[in-house]
Amino acid sequence: MITSMARYGEKAQEKVEKVMHEMKRGELRSGRSGKKVTSRKQAIAIGLSEARRAGGKVPQAPKRR
Repeated sequence: MITSMARYGEKAQEKVEKVMHEMKRGELRSGRSGKKVTSRKQAIAIGLSEARRAGGKVPQAPKRR
């Protein structure tokens, strides 16, 4: 039986959870523009990005063309 390791670490979970709460309260803002974030996907991306910067276990973001 092959068991796969978790893709995301504890720190990533904490960051995404914090960001989702901020979004639901209407406090989450995007980087440079400072606009309010309303998209769930965008909020998760921000949380994962913060976790990456904090040194958490997060897979690399897909390469953009």
